[in-house]
Amino acid sequence: MSEKASVKETAERTAAVSFTEINARRLGPIRRYFRNHPREMDAVVVLIFLLASLPNVLLPVDNAFDARNLIPIAAAAFFLVFRRTHPLVVLGLLCLIEPIALSLSDARSTVGISIWFSLYAVAVAYPLRMVIWAYVVALITSVVPLAFIPNEITEEAPYLIWVVMGFAALWYVVAVSVGVTIRRERLHENELREWAERNAELASANERNRIAREMHDVVAHSLSVMIALSDGAGVVLKRDQDRALEVLTELSATGRTALADMRRVLGVLREGPDSAPLAPVPAGGSLAGLLEGFRAAGLPIRVQLSGPGLPEDTAFQVTVYRIIQESLTNVLRYAKAVTTVDVMIARFGEMVKVRVADDGRGAMDTEPSVGTGQGIAGMRERAAIYGGTVRCGPAAAGGWVVTAELHIPQQIPEEKSA
Repeated sequence: MSEKASVKETAERTAAVSFTEINARRLGPIRRYFRNHPREMDAVVVLIFLLASLPNVLLPVDNAFDARNLIPIAAAAFFLVFRRTHPLVVLGLLCLIEPIALSLSDARSTVGISIWFSLYAVAVAYPLRMVIWAYVVALITSVVPLAFIPNEITEEAPYLIWVVMGFAALWYVVAVSVGVTIRRERLHENELREWAERNAELASANERNRIAREMHDVVAHSLSVMIALSDGAGVVLKRDQDRALEVLTELSATGRTALADMRRVLGVLREGPDSAPLAPVPAGGSLAGLLEGFRAAGLPIRVQLSGPGLPEDTAFQVTVYRIIQESLTNVLRYAKAVTTVDVMIARFGEMVKVRVADDGRGAMDTEPSVGTGQGIAGMRERAAIYGGTVRCGPAAAGGWVVTAELHIPQQIPEEKSA
């Protein structure tokens, strides 16, 4: 299984579980039980139908018991078991049974309640247009025949049959309305579940990109510095062993720092007491150390600071740190014959401008790249978080220039206690 598929499945599974828990609390214990046990719900429906239909057959008031009247009811009860999986077929069969039941019992016995449950199932499973057609068919086949079957009600009070027919039609409307409502609710639940899955997948992708960006910044910078230090140690080893020892010491320190940074980045993937904090590590105080590390690797860096300094926002400081780190790493990798690297950090108003420029050559030669090609994209992604931009390109007098402009985030004032 690929990493992409694994992350996607994990995100969807996490979102589905979270949404299921929330929806379960909203449904309540009874609805939740029957939602999770549909067969038990089918048994309850059949039981309700039998309790409502059998008394008229088993306990007739005026006429003797006729076992033939049990056949339509038994058939309707059997078909109701399949109303969930084949709602239209069951509705059609029940609509055919209803006239038979009315004829055998002179309209004293009916399976209309089974049609009520079947209409509900159709309304839950199909769009409204199909439901309307099903409702019309149910009226024609199960309600209209009441007006044509002779019975004592029509002989004593002819108008009562119209009341009964209207009452049956009204109950059919209730069944359809309840089913349509449940269908819309379930469709809404599905939309929310899909939305939760998309958000979980997006969150996973963003987190993967963030970790990949951090890994790129840590590994690319550290390896570039270590390669430069190794090359420098090899050059001065025979001429100045003390200087070579200093370079090797710096090389060792850079490797240990890189290892610690990688452990910190990977630590956010762990759970439990050994997990690393998700908040960014403060970088304001380590900027000077970053520049000294590049100086030790051989870059002639000049620093120019202007304005009141960087804001206290830690994440903002990390963004400035990473942009400078990536820019100097690219100079160390690609530029040749560098005599000066200017690093400028200027704050004016609610903006911070970072500029890294070198006077080297070959910064963008067509030689194979030793990086991943994601460095500039990563800088732009970081700057975009603060509504900023990053521009990169060759300088007019030679060399390469990286300019980043960032908007300082608004600080929310703390509420004063009374």
